[in-house]
Amino acid sequence: MLKKRFLLLVLPLFAFVALHKYYVSVTSVNYSDKEHTLQITSRVFIDDFDELLKQRYDIKSNLATKNENKQAEDYIKKYLKQKFHIYINGEEVKVNYIGREYDVDNIVIYLEVENVKLEELKTIEAESTILTDIYEEQKNIVHFKFLKSKKSVVLTRGNNKGMLKF
Repeated sequence: MLKKRFLLLVLPLFAFVALHKYYVSVTSVNYSDKEHTLQITSRVFIDDFDELLKQRYDIKSNLATKNENKQAEDYIKKYLKQKFHIYINGEEVKVNYIGREYDVDNIVIYLEVENVKLEELKTIEAESTILTDIYEEQKNIVHFKFLKSKKSVVLTRGNNKGMLKF
């Protein structure tokens, strides 16, 4: 009987632990020597992005469902333009939205920066505030990969820029 009471008291505490969720995105920034571009792939949890679109733009996007809102992609592009930036040698460059797809519970977003001249490259910096406006504990991991140079940074609400120097 004592064991049952103990379990009844302790089990609800474990339920809160199970509900804890991690808020993270992973972005890879790679240089294509063949195309002279930065190829950027970002993975974000679908449900987090869905919630963001609901809170920020007041739309029910229903991402990755047959009832997906037809305006969802326009809002995704708009949001990314405001929240993700690339700087080369200290100057902001245009980031082009290529498209997106779904992979299990992630939205995979493809971006590109054109006309990147490797011989002129001294620094590349990524600034990401993706989802930090609605999730204080959001972490945006950015992996840079250029020829033999690799670096990973964890960006947060208070530290939203990471740089790779050549």
